[in-house]
Amino acid sequence: MSGATAATYEWLYREFTYGVDETWLYATFVQGLSPQEALRRIGVAPGPLEDSGFGVAAYAARGGTVLIECGWAGIIYDMAGRLSAGTSAAAVIATVKREDFAYCVDGRLVTTFDLYSYSLREGSDPDRLHAEVENLGLNDGDPLEFPDDPISRALALAERATGVHLSAARYGGPALIGSTDHLEPYR
Repeated sequence: MSGATAATYEWLYREFTYGVDETWLYATFVQGLSPQEALRRIGVAPGPLEDSGFGVAAYAARGGTVLIECGWAGIIYDMAGRLSAGTSAAAVIATVKREDFAYCVDGRLVTTFDLYSYSLREGSDPDRLHAEVENLGLNDGDPLEFPDDPISRALALAERATGVHLSAARYGGPALIGSTDHLEPYR
């Protein structure tokens, strides 16, 4: 596992925080897949976005692909299992209503938890990432205190779990994009 820290992904978290501490971010790290294959697995054809502007951007990253969704449905979060077939995927959702992490391997949900209630984690092996969660400070052990900057920490956990690293330079470069207007619940 890599040594990513919360600072590694603070830039990505800030990119999706709109000046009023309102975050709207869907990110999924997929080990070993190309951007083309990642989009194919979720049923998105590369091409221009439609009028709604809803879509997915697939960034080639060290070790695989990172998907970023523009929209409100969380399609890439919900399809982490499908993306992980034959590999692994870690997904982070951070919106005004929900902040969760999910880790899937070979199509199975290994662990998932709310970023503010790690003790309520679920999955086939909910403790698999426990040492990394502790190391990143996502579980401070005190239910009355929340971790600082849990979104950046969860993004670092996604890198550590999958070995996929997205740099700010790669994010600033070209991405393979495709519309999600044909997928539920957008249609």
